[in-house]
Amino acid sequence: MKTSLHRIYHPIRDYVFIVVGTMLYGFGFNGFILSNEIVPGGLTGLCSLLYFTTGIPVSLSVAAVNILLLIIAYKILGVRFMVNSVFGIASLTFSLMFFEWLLKNQPIIQDEPFMSIVIGGVLCGVGLGIVFSANGSTGGTDIIGAIVNKYRNVSIGRTLFFCDIFIIGSSWFIFHSVDKIVFGFVEMAINNYVLDKVLNSNNQSVQFLIFSKKYEEIATRILEDLHRGCTLLDGIGGYTKEPVKAIVLLAKSRESVTIFRLIKSIDPQAFISQSSVRGVYGEGFDPIKA
Repeated sequence: MKTSLHRIYHPIRDYVFIVVGTMLYGFGFNGFILSNEIVPGGLTGLCSLLYFTTGIPVSLSVAAVNILLLIIAYKILGVRFMVNSVFGIASLTFSLMFFEWLLKNQPIIQDEPFMSIVIGGVLCGVGLGIVFSANGSTGGTDIIGAIVNKYRNVSIGRTLFFCDIFIIGSSWFIFHSVDKIVFGFVEMAINNYVLDKVLNSNNQSVQFLIFSKKYEEIATRILEDLHRGCTLLDGIGGYTKEPVKAIVLLAKSRESVTIFRLIKSIDPQAFISQSSVRGVYGEGFDPIKA
């Protein structure tokens, strides 16, 4: 019964997060970026160029291009990739349509383009971070990057980077303004920085190596108080040549203070090494990704 509830809860939670993330992105994009005639990177940037030249709403062109890309992705990357992207793309399209209707492409902050792109970049970065952390995708140049990566030894990140440079730089032919190009790159930098922070905030873990004569008591307290597993390693002291025990513990970074207090309460003379690790997968951490 508990397993069945988990199978239902996690997909629903992911869908809710994807909706929240795309709504944040739509609000930031329409209210602070597009309304100030700034072209960002990605598919929304490409569709912004189309909007400024033809007047076609960004939401419609995003939907049309994503449908085309999904058809291509189905042929090349398979049905699983397509299914994982459909909900995020649909949610993003609805979000863009909703805020186009609500805000009428009017800037929320008047005559403050730099402040607008900072706020817009933060909102878009947080929104995308929430979507990606929920195993979602907004399609667009992500699909292009995945296709290129399949056939060429070029990382998805590098492909997206060059796509963004080309799209933002192309705004020159519409506005003939270096300022708007610079604003576009600033927005891209803020967006990517915030996105990285949001994603890594869920993955930041620490590894402890704990050397103590009271290793049994420390290990027991870790299991009982923190509900964390740990491993005992056998070693030989380099100076004393005597057998020693080392506790290896992986935990979330937010648990570090609690762990130090627990160890100090048992053995203030314990020797502890703490290091940051990234990407810990398995029970108690993130699910294994493939």
